[in-house]
Amino acid sequence: MSGHSKWHNIQGRKNAQDSKRGKIFQKLSRELYMAAKSGDPDPANNPSLRLVMDKARAANMPKDNIERAVKKAQGGDGANYEEVTYEGYAPGGVAILVEALTDNKNRTASSVRVAFTRNGGNLGATGSVSYMFDRRGYIAIDRTTTDADEDQMLEDVMDAGGDDLQTSDDVYEIYTDAKEFAAVRDALEKKGYQLANAELTMIPQNTTPVPADKIEQFERMIDVLEDDDDIQEVYHAGELPDED
Repeated sequence: MSGHSKWHNIQGRKNAQDSKRGKIFQKLSRELYMAAKSGDPDPANNPSLRLVMDKARAANMPKDNIERAVKKAQGGDGANYEEVTYEGYAPGGVAILVEALTDNKNRTASSVRVAFTRNGGNLGATGSVSYMFDRRGYIAIDRTTTDADEDQMLEDVMDAGGDDLQTSDDVYEIYTDAKEFAAVRDALEKKGYQLANAELTMIPQNTTPVPADKIEQFERMIDVLEDDDDIQEVYHAGELPDED
């Protein structure tokens, strides 16, 4: 998601998903299965698996659920999932990227197409909007969990190899090069920081204000996509009025 503060969007998304916790765990189980199946089942030797496990813990996914998904991959059973990305425009001409993990590409493509067309969007060709986003590492540190002031935080972020620090009243937001993300995350944890969120994400190079008469339609489209079992992530370049 995008906006002045990514943390603002993460918190809003988490609150909205409280009632969908079972669905979130199902999607995370799929990601865990794929990460464990494609590499070492030990997260210490599998950066992709560790990343998903961190994501699962941040979502308060039970430890038993996490271990079950990894063991399932070790057993060699389960579906064969494919990663697919869809691109296009949401209402108001807002660029949008949709990442899916599916065992049936036809089903997923049909669902995504319907979500776009029925909610005022336009599905585009591969490459139509992806160039407008950058793959970045994102780390959030709740300011209530640290005594570090902004100067100390900036120094530690730069020492760790981070690219940028954005500060608000309640959170430090750190952006990194995608290739340096794991190293920066580990360095900050070694310094004793508790990470409220740490993920690889897609950040829009520029944001687009969503017209007032398109906000309801825009939000409905995002909700429909995020509610789909096959959709793992939805990234957009929309800027909503309440994000100020």
